[in-house]
Amino acid sequence: MVKDQTHDDAAADVQDDVVALLMRQHGDIRNLFDEVERTTGEERQDAFRRLVRMLAVHETAEEEVVHPVARRTFDGGDQLVEDRLREEKQAKEKLSRLDEMGTENPQFLPMLLQLRTEVMEHARSEERYEFAQLRRRTDPGQLATMAKAVKAAEAMAPTHPHPGVETAAKNVALGPMAAMIDRTRDTVRKAMGKDR
Repeated sequence: MVKDQTHDDAAADVQDDVVALLMRQHGDIRNLFDEVERTTGEERQDAFRRLVRMLAVHETAEEEVVHPVARRTFDGGDQLVEDRLREEKQAKEKLSRLDEMGTENPQFLPMLLQLRTEVMEHARSEERYEFAQLRRRTDPGQLATMAKAVKAAEAMAPTHPHPGVETAAKNVALGPMAAMIDRTRDTVRKAMGKDR
């Protein structure tokens, strides 16, 4: 019985701690890159659609929740966030090009591999510079509140990349409309049999 309670507590910690939640998502993103790389045809298209969605909602949530805290709380927070935002914008631009070209294009896989390298470097920078400071400077209650805020932001986030929308203010102003347009586009693609 004690063993089960410990497992339940650990599972709750992952859900209630923004750092653990986002690091788990970084692992999910790595796994989706693996799936896109090793599959072909409709399976690759499906895996890529899931990767696009995961990256879009994940980055939006970080932009709305984590980066503002880093700016206010960390020494050198403004520069740290500016570096991450520059990386995020570059990744969104590349992801948009990949999304437009389609998974059957001969240039898709080489560009995807470049994107993967950039996204993984970005994730390592977040983990090393932002997440580590969040752990040191933020109490567990605030980490739990931030995890809830991340989940709420992800529920309302656009499902496709929107380069140039990398700040909390722009996400709040443009995010709901972009999310509605993206979700409508996703529904239409699925209905037309193009979301495979």
